[in-house]
Amino acid sequence: MGAPRLEQPNRERVANGYARWNNETQVKKLAQVQTRPSEKSKNRRRKGVTTVSVEPHRHEGVFIYRGAEDALVTLNMVPGQSVYGERRVTVTEGGVKQEYRTWNPFRSKLAAAILGGVDQIHIKPKSKVLYLGAASGTTVSHVSDIIGPDGLVYAVEFSHRAGRDLVNVAKKRTNIIPVLEDARHPLKYRMLIGMVDVIFADVAQPDQSRIVALNAHTFLRNGGHFLISIKANCIDSTASAEAVFASEVRKLQQENLKPQEQLTLEPYERDHAVVVGVYRPLPKSANK
Repeated sequence: MGAPRLEQPNRERVANGYARWNNETQVKKLAQVQTRPSEKSKNRRRKGVTTVSVEPHRHEGVFIYRGAEDALVTLNMVPGQSVYGERRVTVTEGGVKQEYRTWNPFRSKLAAAILGGVDQIHIKPKSKVLYLGAASGTTVSHVSDIIGPDGLVYAVEFSHRAGRDLVNVAKKRTNIIPVLEDARHPLKYRMLIGMVDVIFADVAQPDQSRIVALNAHTFLRNGGHFLISIKANCIDSTASAEAVFASEVRKLQQENLKPQEQLTLEPYERDHAVVVGVYRPLPKSANK
């Protein structure tokens, strides 16, 4: 089986992205404007109207904030609290106030993939997610928002310094279970984690495909899905990014992990790709 088709972003958009990347001021500005403004937003700015709204994104549990600037947002599970200094916005819907948190694609590979047009993230309300490489909990907190109080995210992080921040985030979010262990050794935390629907991995290690495979064999249900963020330079700094991505896809295939989609993360990250796939696909009759 060959590697899945590599989604190439619009050439002009990528070129513009690299130009922005090289200008620190423009990068900060681009981080604030996280989605392409809609015609409604443009008209509001022309007329000086400040009315704001939130629209559901096609990925369940993710939303688009339409205001003076458009942004990717998630519904805040802990209203009144920010996690990493992100902006919070309040919108009244049907007489009820709802608070949302802006999601910066420069600080989250998952947000970058969503804005890049990934077909599926497989993370939705009530999902059980194993997050490898949770760091201080930036993206984990948005996953927490998406899955809601009926979901669970097991957040694995080996760094004790980042782990302290992660534990503090989990104290306010009951659907986050922090696991301060090395993701290379899933048997050390097998008693803490049940079977999961999705694995998201952002470990940036040369053996990251093996790390994902070990955890999938231990915790991912048959027919479950995985998303892996690949940083080419962390695996082989002498090869081209495309060659590294293709090599990692082959490694995943050898472990019963079937890649279905591959997406580069420019202009938000250089030489990064996200690979999305399924583990031990169920027979078609079982999916019906």
